[in-house]
Order: sequence, then structure tokens, then C-alpha cells
Amino acid sequence: MQATALLVVLAIAADFAYAQTGGGTHENGPKADPVFLTEHDTALSRAKVWFTPRTPIGSANLGLTAMAPDGFAPDAVVSCEFKVDGVAGNTPKFICVLPDGDDVKVKYGRNNAEVYTEVAATRLLNALGFPADRMYPVSQVRCRGCSPDPFKDLQCLNDGRSKKQCFPVIDATHVEVFDDAVIERTFKGRRIEKGTDRGWSWKELSKIDAAAGGSSRAEVDGLRLLAIFLGYWDNKADNQRLLCQEDLDDKKGAAKQSPRACMDPVAMLHDVGATFGPYKLDLEQWASTPIWSDVASCLVSMRSLPYGGSTFEDAHISEEGRAFLGRLLAQLTGEQIRALFAGARISKYPDASPSGRTVDAWVKAFQEKVDAIVNRPACP
Repeated sequence: MQATALLVVLAIAADFAYAQTGGGTHENGPKADPVFLTEHDTALSRAKVWFTPRTPIGSANLGLTAMAPDGFAPDAVVSCEFKVDGVAGNTPKFICVLPDGDDVKVKYGRNNAEVYTEVAATRLLNALGFPADRMYPVSQVRCRGCSPDPFKDLQCLNDGRSKKQCFPVIDATHVEVFDDAVIERTFKGRRIEKGTDRGWSWKELSKIDAAAGGSSRAEVDGLRLLAIFLGYWDNKADNQRLLCQEDLDDKKGAAKQSPRACMDPVAMLHDVGATFGPYKLDLEQWASTPIWSDVASCLVSMRSLPYGGSTFEDAHISEEGRAFLGRLLAQLTGEQIRALFAGARISKYPDASPSGRTVDAWVKAFQEKVDAIVNRPACP
């Protein structure tokens, strides 16, 4: 009876709002407590993928990441200290320690498409109510101890060598400046993992069960359809997260001690840089990639995208799911969509085509994709 009462209290206390303030740990930060496969699947079955946005969609400022006490303005000049810590993936990034002691991930390089795509994708996800990290484009990051290309230097760690071998000396007096960088604040929560395996694959998404307290079929299908909309092809399990939110309310309490106590699991997209392509920030390819693999049956597929769509399985979108996402997208105005791409600074991407550096061209492609979802016959 006491255990049941505790779970009831936790359930009442849980805050199901998706918007978060404050940072988290980076991808190679403190490990989550390993859980058995059954606990992972139980949490996934009860996971939420969507929450009612705190700011009405039609009023959201997509040109600016929702500011929080730990946020950064677009014209900010941020000073930090380089931290020798491994980072995954293939795009330039590093971990930096802010003056207040917080670790943040910094993505850099004007020819790094992800400093544009991830800003736009996360802002859209958050505005629509799908949990996502917060990406802050800033004017400059001034990194003490950084080399001109810290990501290249960090590959030494990925080769299995020690920090002392890779970085025998760090010049803490040297300040390297990164213009137009992006600072990531991760969605807060304790990761629920299967031993050393992270996240969840799209092949597992069908485990979410509304009867068990998870998101509805409409919300899950809405997430699937939004992934197609974005062209989110690098969707291996590591790029998604299964998190427990309520652990944040009492870091020393009972909920922190056992994954079984998690009453508030969230399944979210974590690394959405591989979007608006398929080869990242490629207007012509994104505009010409259809939403529907088979329009009549509402079939969606990523088989034609890189990696064959990775873990994304072909799926028939329900009418409830199509209508759900359609209602969300239809609330966005042309000015909001324009602000989305302008705020992501897409015109600065040097490898874009001439039209790809034009905000209005992206707005037109975006609205055509919305039209393919909203203005069509009902799904079978």
C-alpha cells in the first residue's frame, strides 16, 4: 500500500509540460543507471511524445529560441573553457565549461550544415509541442584552451587513446574565437537506457500504448509524419532519447533510486541535425522529396533517403495522425515560417545553392509540404 501511495503521489506531482528550462548533460556525460530490457520497454509503453504547447502555436516566435534563465541571445558573445571530453558524430562540436560551471555542447563551422538545420528543426518541434533540445545561435563563442579545430583533435579519444596522450598540454591562455556558433541546452531528464544502449529505434515506436498511459496513436503517427516532413533520416537509436522527467523534482528522492518508479517517461528526438535535405540543408532535394510514398494509402517511407531511412520502418499513417499534425502545422503563419528560417541563419550557409540561401524559397517549400498533409483526402 505504501509503494502504491508513493506512485500515486509521484503521478500527481509530475509536470507533463514539454517546455524545459535549464541544461542537461552532453552525449558523453554522466551515464544513466542501466535498466533491464523489461523496464525500458515498460517506460517506452507509457512514454509521451507530445504535450500541449505552453505558448499557442500561432503566437510562437520561431525566429528566437524560447528564452530561459540559461539561454543565450543571438548577439551574445559567450566565454567558456575547453573541456577534454569525447563527442560522437561526424560534425564539428566540442564541450565547453561556462563561467558558472555548466557544461554545454558547442557546434561550430559556417560550412557545418547542422548549425542551421538543428536550430530550425528543434524550434519547429518545440513550437508544435514535440519535446526537443534548445539550440541557441550566438554571435561568438570565445573558448579558452581550444585549438582552431577542437573536433579534429578530439578524434584522438575516439581512436582509443587517453586524454593525457591526446592532450598532453593545453594552453589555457589561448582564446580561440568561433563566429556564428550554436550552443545546445539539452532537454532535462534522466536517461532510461538498456545497459549501454541509448534511446529507442523507430522500430520500437509501436510499443507506446495509450491504454498504459502513453501517447495516443494520433500523437505517435503525428511524430512519424513530422519526421517524414523534416526528412529526419539519421534516426539510429542513439539519436533519440527515453527520459524520466520527474527525477528532476527530487534528485535524492525515491524516484531517483529506481527506474521502475518513473511515472513521467518522455520519448523524444535528440539529434535532429540530419534534416531539411536529405543531405542536410539542401533546398532542392528537400522540396522534391514527397511526403507520401503512396498517397492513396497514406504510406510513408524513408527507403530512398541515406541509410535507407536507418531505423524508420514504412508505416501507414492513420487519419487521426494525419489530421492531428495537420491541425498543428496549419496554425503556423507565413511570417512565422519566414522567421524560422531567418532565425536559423540559413542564408549564411556557404554550400547552399543561390535559392537555398533565400528565405522565401524555404518558406514556399515548407508551405507546399504542409499543403500535402492538410489539403488531401482522409487517410483510409
